[in-house]
Amino acid sequence: MAAWLAVRTSKSATCQLLRVAWRTIGSIVTRVNDDVEATVDRLGGLRRIGIDEISYKRGHRYLIVVVDHDTGRLVWAGPGRSEAALDVFFDELGEQRAAEITHVSADMADWIAKTVARRAPNAIRCADPFHVVAWAIEALDVERRRAWNQAKGRHIPPTTGRRGRTSGDSRQISRSRYALWKNPEDLNPRQHQQLDWIAKTDPKLWRAYLLKEGLRYVFSVKGEEGKTALDKWLVWARRSRLPAFIELAKKITRHRQAIDANLDHGLSQGLIESTNTKIRLLTRIAFGFHGPQPLIALALLALGSHPPRLPGRK
Repeated sequence: MAAWLAVRTSKSATCQLLRVAWRTIGSIVTRVNDDVEATVDRLGGLRRIGIDEISYKRGHRYLIVVVDHDTGRLVWAGPGRSEAALDVFFDELGEQRAAEITHVSADMADWIAKTVARRAPNAIRCADPFHVVAWAIEALDVERRRAWNQAKGRHIPPTTGRRGRTSGDSRQISRSRYALWKNPEDLNPRQHQQLDWIAKTDPKLWRAYLLKEGLRYVFSVKGEEGKTALDKWLVWARRSRLPAFIELAKKITRHRQAIDANLDHGLSQGLIESTNTKIRLLTRIAFGFHGPQPLIALALLALGSHPPRLPGRK
């Protein structure tokens, strides 16, 4: 009952109803999860998995999270964010079952790529399109800051009783930040006007925006069409005379194999990002647990395939 309440209700309600301390609930949740682990093989039949890390506490405290793309369930979580920490998952999985994994979705973290290549040699690693497009947004923001620094009237010296402030073109560029970031279909009329102003006044910044949208188009079409579009995008980026996008082209070239795999198989981190959002909510509920293990047990019970049941109920 305590585990069922911890998964479904607030911390204060659980403690008040059962008349126990919250740390006691953490110990109970851990024991209930251990009982489930003794009777259920969460790692059985894994073929397509997603791997990511999530911060669960201040001070650079992280959990590695593994989800099953086929069932949509959380199958494993453990403390850390390194090759050694991820090795714990593959140790529990075993060499034979690791060889049966066909696809792994992940961001471009080197420690994930190296561990997957070493421990799951038959798996195809798929890059996450959200992270790749985020690289383009970062490059676009570099160009936006360049435009802001070079804009006319960037700073007006302070006068009596007034602080210095931005003015003129620099103010327009500063206010266009979200218009540049957002997808075209999500823009409001004012943001459309901001982009029109940029197109007329700053060719370099407009070119950077079009490059960002061009990379987003690559992942919208997928397959061979997406690969062809990416080839053309790389040529465009290399000749753009925008240093941030020239470096981005080199970075994408280094990760081209994983990006092509995503275009072929369509495997993204959307599922695991959704799981991470739910774990962040559980992290707030689990505040006060002593150590990461009760939080991991709570996450597995809430997001795994075998949630706790009330006694005497089916």
